[in-house]
Amino acid sequence: MSEPLPAKAAETTAERPWPLRLLSMKITEYVDKMSPVWIEGQIVQLNRRPGARSCFVTLRDADVDMSMTVTVPTVVLDRMPITEGSRVVTHAKPTYWSKRGTLQLEARDMRPVGEGELLARLEHLKRVLASEGLFAADRKRSLPFLPQRVGLVCGRASAAMRDVLDNARRRWPAVEFEVREVPVQGTDAVLAVTAALTELDTHPQVDVIVITRGGGSFEDLLPFSNESLIRAVAAARTPVVSAIGHEVDTPLLDFVADLRASTPTDAAKRIVPDVEVERAGIAQLAGRARAAVAARLASERRHLQVIRSRPVLTDPHATLAPHREVLARHRERGERALTRRLDGERARVSALSAQLRALSPQGTLDRGYAIVLHADGRVVTDREDVEVGEILRVKVARGDFGVRPVTRRKARA
Repeated sequence: MSEPLPAKAAETTAERPWPLRLLSMKITEYVDKMSPVWIEGQIVQLNRRPGARSCFVTLRDADVDMSMTVTVPTVVLDRMPITEGSRVVTHAKPTYWSKRGTLQLEARDMRPVGEGELLARLEHLKRVLASEGLFAADRKRSLPFLPQRVGLVCGRASAAMRDVLDNARRRWPAVEFEVREVPVQGTDAVLAVTAALTELDTHPQVDVIVITRGGGSFEDLLPFSNESLIRAVAAARTPVVSAIGHEVDTPLLDFVADLRASTPTDAAKRIVPDVEVERAGIAQLAGRARAAVAARLASERRHLQVIRSRPVLTDPHATLAPHREVLARHRERGERALTRRLDGERARVSALSAQLRALSPQGTLDRGYAIVLHADGRVVTDREDVEVGEILRVKVARGDFGVRPVTRRKARA
C-alpha cells in the first residue's frame, strides 16, 4: 500500500498544467522585450557555408563552461580577421526559437576584444551623455549665414586643414580664419583640442568653430570621443562643427556638435556660402525686381493713359466753363442784392438824418430861437429863476454870448 502524497504536492498536482505552446509564447514574449547588449566571449566553433548570408558561431564564456549559439551576418565577419579561438565583443539581441525551445543570439556587430572593450565603454558613455540631454536636437544652434571669422582646430600642416581652408576660400574668397594647429591624436590631443576650443570660444570675432582631422584608425579617433572634450563642446557659446575622419567615422563629438560634417571638405561647404551661387541669386532677384518695376510702370502708364483719355482731361477748360457761368451768375445776383441793400440803407439813413435834424435843438436854433443858460450850465426855464444883474449865457444858432437881466422878477403872492 503506497504512502499518501504530501499536502503541498497534492496542491501542485491539483493545478491545471500549462500547454507547452503557452509556455513557449510567454518565453518568446519576454525575450523579444530584451534590448541588444554587448557581450564578450571566445569563438569555439565557426560554421560558414558558401553563399550563405549568415553563419553560426558558438560563443563560450572564457571563465566558465557555458556557451551560446550566435547568428552572425557574413559581412560582419568579412571585415575583420576572426577565427576559432578569437576573443570577441559582440553586439547582439537574444532571440528564442520556439520550435526547438532554444535560446540564441542574433549578432549585429562583432569586433576583436581589445577594440570591443573600448566600444562598450564608449557606448555606455554615449548613453550617459544622451540621458543628460547633451545630444538633444533642441540645444543645437544654427550656423551664421556668413561668419565674420571662422575658428579652425586641426592638426599641424594637415591635409584636413588644407581641405577646409582651400575649399572655404574657393567658395567665399573673403572668409577669414583663426587657425589653431594642435595634436589631433595621442595622449596630448584632448587637452590641446580643448584648450584651442576654449580660446576660440572667447574670441570676440569668431562666429563658428570647426574641429577637424582626416581619417584614421579607431584608436586614432578616440580623443574625439573623450568625455571632457564632449562636455567642453557642449558648454561652448559659439556654434561648433565636427568634421572628423570619413563618412563612416562617428566619434561622440559628432553627436554633441551643432553640425556634423562628413568630411573636412564638407565642413568647408557648410560654414560659408558659395559666392557664385549668391551672385547668381542676387542677379536673379535683381532681374525679378527690375521686371516687377517695369511691369508696375507699364501698368501705371496704361492707367494714366486711360485717365487722360477721358473727356474731362482732354479739355480741362470744358470742366471749368459751367462753373464759371454759375459763379458769374451768383456774382451778378450778389452785386444786385448788395446794390439794393445799400440803396435801402442810404434811404433809411437819409430819413433818420432828417428826423434827427428835425428833433435836434440845433434845428430850433437855426429857426431863430435861443437857449438861455445859467452860469453853471442849467437851462433857464422860468422867469422867476433869474436874478437882476446875474450873468446869463445865451446860445444861438451860431455861437453864444453873455447877458445881464435889468428887470426884477415878480414877487410871489
